[in-house]
Amino acid sequence: MKPILEALADGNPLTRRELLGKLESRFQLTDEEKARLTPSGRAPLFTTRVSWAVAYLKKAGLIAAPQRGSYQITQRGKEVLKQNPEPLDVNFLMQFEEFKVFIEQSRAGSTSALPERETPIAKATPSETLEQAYQELRAAVISELVEKIREVPPKAFERLVVDVLVKIGYGGMNENAGMVVGGPGDEGIDGIIRLDPLGLEQIYLQVKQRTDKVGRPQVSEFVGALQGKGASKGIFVTSSEFTKEAQEYAARLNVKVVLIDGRKLAELMFDYGIGMAVVAQYQVKRIDSDYFAELIGELGP
Repeated sequence: MKPILEALADGNPLTRRELLGKLESRFQLTDEEKARLTPSGRAPLFTTRVSWAVAYLKKAGLIAAPQRGSYQITQRGKEVLKQNPEPLDVNFLMQFEEFKVFIEQSRAGSTSALPERETPIAKATPSETLEQAYQELRAAVISELVEKIREVPPKAFERLVVDVLVKIGYGGMNENAGMVVGGPGDEGIDGIIRLDPLGLEQIYLQVKQRTDKVGRPQVSEFVGALQGKGASKGIFVTSSEFTKEAQEYAARLNVKVVLIDGRKLAELMFDYGIGMAVVAQYQVKRIDSDYFAELIGELGP
């Protein structure tokens, strides 16, 4: 991570390709080292490690992405370089609240008690180590996905939301289960999910592509739009977040209104494989005791 900060020290943004080039020169990598793959054999080891380092530095607020595919050091990053920390690692980054929250969220996703990052790996079982690695990977990808979602144009964002809701099961196998209707004269409704083939039961959508938080007034307007449709169910989706007041208001309503913020939407996309590409798959296996019991029982000692 420190070499990445040093490569960006002059304050000028670098594209991913330019950053990789600088690092390859610094470490004097041979062609063989550049071509070395991860254990899965699916991706170059060096570029994978750079990607993780970049993701961690972004989460800690030491670098930023002024444009898609480019990186630039932040003021905080410059201050860290002046400190010249040895080493600049995950433990060092834990002093920054954004990074600490990111790590805690990745660990919170696990159903098992995972070892702390400082715990020597030998004290964790292989299953726990694999689970922790998966949860950290999931959290990192979801965080990147939230940023990607916020870059999507409003119209495309509406289509994305409908695609996600249909994919997770709303509308069943109905043809044209979901549709975007947002536009002039939409009466506060951006999309419709048909729960049955004839469209007798429908869920109405409000979709807001924005960077600031959605407050109670916006949710209240959506409730009014639902009442105008005689509807009892609605889903309000935003690429940002909802204020506490908006969440409390929605929880008290007689009609059912579900609020989905940018992070929740990204989690759904990750879990249901929407906008995701599978890089590698690993099967966790154990001994099948029943097989050996039947084998011994049939053939004897």
